Amino acid sequence: MLIVDAHVHLWGSGKPNTAHRQIPVQTGEALIEEMDAIGVDAAVIQPPSWDPTGNEFASAAAAKHPKRFAILGSFPLDKPESRLLVDTWKQRPGMKGLRFTFAQPGQDTWPTDGTMDWLWPAAERAGLPVALAAANFLPTVGTIAARYPGLRLTIDHLGMPVRTTDDAGFVNLPMLLDLAKYPNVAVKTTAVPSNSTAPYPYRNIHKYLRQIYDSFGPERMFWGSDITRLNATWKQCLTLFTEEFDWLTPADKELIMGRALCRWIDWNL
Repeated sequence: MLIVDAHVHLWGSGKPNTAHRQIPVQTGEALIEEMDAIGVDAAVIQPPSWDPTGNEFASAAAAKHPKRFAILGSFPLDKPESRLLVDTWKQRPGMKGLRFTFAQPGQDTWPTDGTMDWLWPAAERAGLPVALAAANFLPTVGTIAARYPGLRLTIDHLGMPVRTTDDAGFVNLPMLLDLAKYPNVAVKTTAVPSNSTAPYPYRNIHKYLRQIYDSFGPERMFWGSDITRLNATWKQCLTLFTEEFDWLTPADKELIMGRALCRWIDWNL
């Protein structure tokens, strides 16, 4: 079974936020050692907001290890010159799409105040999938998905509000499940152990994962770890899906654990 982690970070500079490993550099080589130890074949890098050279650092890793790393990069959405980058974005080593988190002050209104209106048709035209930390504007994602049916949109971290757990963490679930009616919307089931205060295998949140599976299906549900902020081992995050969810068929696991993501971002492994 091909195992592809939908969400990892590398960084070469900047100070990681307090939720992540407090180390000055997270290299691709170091992450590959961890991947090899548990059988993760490849991973999609999301350059973190704290590293101003994140795209370049990730591209260097992907150029060196093209079968191990792909990238969902980012650029300043409020800068006019960014509009010139979309059509050639995939020419950068490893770049398969875009991801935006709205982590800095003043950015939280961008999806709804018109700042991003230019991006949606441009990304659709260029065939660039876009991942979004969309917990605060899930209904807006539906509006975008309906207007641009050729644009592939992915919701980060199950659409959960930041730093929430257990039942309270799934307050957005009805809005997330409503997005399943749009075939161009998928969801990353990433960092799942961090969403529960229960011990492995986190049985108190299984019902929510089952609802996401029932709504989106295995073709639009992508496993991943966000390992540098995970409150569990990478292996626990992996075996939660491969061993603990008895409602997943072998074919489902093939898709959720990597193949569906690779199809979604056009990564031929």
